Amino acid sequence: MSEVSIKYTTYKVGQDNIQKWGFDIHHPVFPVSAGLILVFLGALLIVDPKVAQTALDGLRSSVIETFDSYFMWTANIIVLFVIALVFTPLGSIRLGGKNAQPEHSIVSWLAMLFAAGMGIGLLFWGVAEPTAYYTDWWGTPLDVKPETARAERLAMSATIFHWGLHGWGIYALMALSLAFFTFNKGLPLSIRSVFFPLFGDRVWGWLGHTIDIIAVLATLFGLATSLGLGAQQATSGINYLFGTHGEFGMQLAVIVFVTSIAIISVIRGIDGGVKVLSNINMAIAFSLLIFIMVIAFPIVQKYVPMAFMSYFKNIMELSIPNGREDTQWMHGWTVFYWAWWISWSPFVGMFIARVSKGRTIRVFLLAVVLVPTLVTLVWMATFGGIAIDQVARHVGELGENGLTDISLTLFHVYDNLPLGTLISYVSIVLVLIFFITSSDSGSLVIDSITAGGKLDAPVPQRIFWASVEGLVAAVLLWVGGTEALKALQSGVVLTALPFSIIMLLMCVSLTKGLRSEYKHINMR
Repeated sequence: MSEVSIKYTTYKVGQDNIQKWGFDIHHPVFPVSAGLILVFLGALLIVDPKVAQTALDGLRSSVIETFDSYFMWTANIIVLFVIALVFTPLGSIRLGGKNAQPEHSIVSWLAMLFAAGMGIGLLFWGVAEPTAYYTDWWGTPLDVKPETARAERLAMSATIFHWGLHGWGIYALMALSLAFFTFNKGLPLSIRSVFFPLFGDRVWGWLGHTIDIIAVLATLFGLATSLGLGAQQATSGINYLFGTHGEFGMQLAVIVFVTSIAIISVIRGIDGGVKVLSNINMAIAFSLLIFIMVIAFPIVQKYVPMAFMSYFKNIMELSIPNGREDTQWMHGWTVFYWAWWISWSPFVGMFIARVSKGRTIRVFLLAVVLVPTLVTLVWMATFGGIAIDQVARHVGELGENGLTDISLTLFHVYDNLPLGTLISYVSIVLVLIFFITSSDSGSLVIDSITAGGKLDAPVPQRIFWASVEGLVAAVLLWVGGTEALKALQSGVVLTALPFSIIMLLMCVSLTKGLRSEYKHINMR
């Protein structure tokens, strides 16, 4: 606990834990979470995946359509809240106390943020999403006429809107709250800790148990869904490049490979595993980006400034749900994205919190919100600009036929670039490493929650959760393929509704905690 903090409670981290068989588990979060996962796996063998997908997709659509304005305004409130904190005196508070020092270099820290956050999405959606908006694949932002100059600008701004300030603002709120109450107040690294200022010692009871169990399930199922979809995408790329025709066998091999490396990484921990892989990942990703920018410089020169200006010009109009005529597009894209970011915030936020001790709140927020947004802007403008240019000039598969297979869109674009085959091989490697870093960082988060908020769970426990994640993904593909994965994705999105309420309460609780800390510091 920090030397400047007020002691909140007599509760000790891990006091409800049970040590057995090499595990250090929180009772009842670990057994209830594990039990519900087993029930889910059993249900997969009984329920028709298509029926499940239809039911959950219907429920997801109902929630998104009913609470569209609520989700939109919640995201707006959160991003305004975290930006406001930067400019208040509270931004001077240091995570871990005034003498705390960062545990990781700025480069490694930022690399881990991307690895846990949105890295993999940039590869596939960086090409597909701007193209979708430009061509009216599933509606256009603000009902703009497709394949026009304005559609070009809005395709750029809407894509960055979904991957920029709002998404990272959601992650930053969760991460800052967890880091502050863990490193400054000595509470467990667990979501329940954030609400101690509001609910007191009741957070150590079933109120807190429920919050943590939902966080475990949302994290594990979200990662398993992404791993399953990623295995399908990687398999499509491998088949496309090498002319093979493997399906489930190849997908299973990808899952086994990713899970095996992730297990080695979680055994080695943050410094020896996750950080090393994240640094490798970022080195490859930035090398790829720079190479693409060089070989397509005339296109990049046009689209990067366009994306920057269009994003800030249209951000207000895209943020406000009232009076919109493009509701189909808004529901299918923006509201879905906000729900997805909220449902993923426990995982990404907790991992960011874990590696952010020693930063001031101001530096933390500027880095977590602005740096990824700027990198995302350049990435999306580069890859999306090349894709839109090919569509506009009717070049290649994408230009001739548009979006036909999302998993292959990136490779279709590469086909019309110099050294396209080599770039494709590099991208396949990058995809796999991104999945490994998401898997190992997510497993470490679940380890912490199910160990009662301890920062380091025993090795057998780390292996258990990394293996379960891969097992769930494999079973999903085996039983129902895409239908099962999309059904589970819809289920994960549904957790955004309760978590959105939690995040709004988090703004209040964090403010109370920070004001108390700031007052205490100034009284010393």
